[in-house]
Amino acid sequence: MWGTPLVILLAGGGLFFMIYSRFIPFRHFRHALNVLRGKYDDPDDPGDINHFQALASALAATIGLGNISGVAVAIATGGPGAVFWMWISAFLGIATKFFTCTLSIMYRGHDSEGKLQGGTMYMVTEGLGKKWKPLAVLFSIAGLFGALPIFQANQLTQILRDVIYIPNGWVTPEAHFAGDFITGVVIFFIVSLVIFGGIKRIGRVASKMVPAMVVLYVGCALLILFVNYDLVPHYLYLIVTDAFTAEAAMGGALGQLIVTGFKRAAFSNEAGIGTATLAHGAAKTKEPVREGLVAMLGPAIDTLLVCTMTALVILVSGAWQTGNENGIILTASAFQEALGMTGPYLLVLCVAVFAFSSLFTYSYYGTKCMGFLIGAERQHYYNYFYVGSIILGAVTTLTSVINLIDGMFAVMAIPTVVTSLILAPKVIDAARDYFSRIDTFEVYE
Repeated sequence: MWGTPLVILLAGGGLFFMIYSRFIPFRHFRHALNVLRGKYDDPDDPGDINHFQALASALAATIGLGNISGVAVAIATGGPGAVFWMWISAFLGIATKFFTCTLSIMYRGHDSEGKLQGGTMYMVTEGLGKKWKPLAVLFSIAGLFGALPIFQANQLTQILRDVIYIPNGWVTPEAHFAGDFITGVVIFFIVSLVIFGGIKRIGRVASKMVPAMVVLYVGCALLILFVNYDLVPHYLYLIVTDAFTAEAAMGGALGQLIVTGFKRAAFSNEAGIGTATLAHGAAKTKEPVREGLVAMLGPAIDTLLVCTMTALVILVSGAWQTGNENGIILTASAFQEALGMTGPYLLVLCVAVFAFSSLFTYSYYGTKCMGFLIGAERQHYYNYFYVGSIILGAVTTLTSVINLIDGMFAVMAIPTVVTSLILAPKVIDAARDYFSRIDTFEVYE
């Protein structure tokens, strides 16, 4: 699925959105920050969660293991140059998120219980019409599997096993199935306590966890980079130069290197994939453009900031040259090289918070997809399938997990980007109207 056509769709779509909007998202970052901090929050607006909770819920999924493990996988398989293409994807993703999440509010629909809902499937049916419903069904089916928690469960189990269980003699490298299974069961129960409370509980939990986890992880990364400050300029230069060197990719092809960067960036910031439309579509607002502005902050935070921190930590520590392709363990090695024996334990704490925040949010995504397919009154059944797959993810291989999630994300991207391209003129009309009224908005702070 992740061939040249899909990369062209994501990159070309983002470039089109950026130019077509005349860089509107980039020109209104300050206003987006004001919206995010609640300056214009009207408690009577339709929706379930406020702007900050919507972004926190989306970031809970994106600032997750894609930023720790995904970056490591990108460097292990594509070299330092893969990070450059992740940056390019993030810049284009800012424009893509603005368009897709503006549309997620503009074309909200009602589920079978009459409740207001947002997301790519409603963008399709409400924006393009019922004849396009097969595209909405395709997105929803892929969303059922793309939102599964198997990657988060796999990598959390992996780091607990290699950093805590094996060194303390609780399990052996050859016989660790029982330990992995028990870890999966524990994750199963913790996640169940939160996700069966719905998006409001998820939003409350995520809004508390996301700021804390960003501060914790970025703080650790900055400490490592401060200690190795003399190496940072060299590796920033290497990221850029390696991006155009075919030998940087293990496959020996520059095209494959670009695909690697875009694939891992898609897992990191999800711009164009459509999962964020499900979280932002639940925001309490009557102004679609307002939510698009909040959503566009996502790629800047999770890819340009957090992923860059991870990449530099892995590079300056020298861990990337060990040949270890298991994402989370490569990052753990980097933390140990830089911070000594306390490094991996700090990473375990970060990974635990990152993983659980992602686990909470993805359940909501899959539930909304299930509700669209078989009715909102039966969507809760998805959560049983969801928590059950946690145990599967804990005991399966990383390669199998990544292949499934990457494939489903690729399928989800097609309806999301195609619909957004067709409806792009509607976003521009809404943006012109919104910014012409910006001085008349009521302030609630």
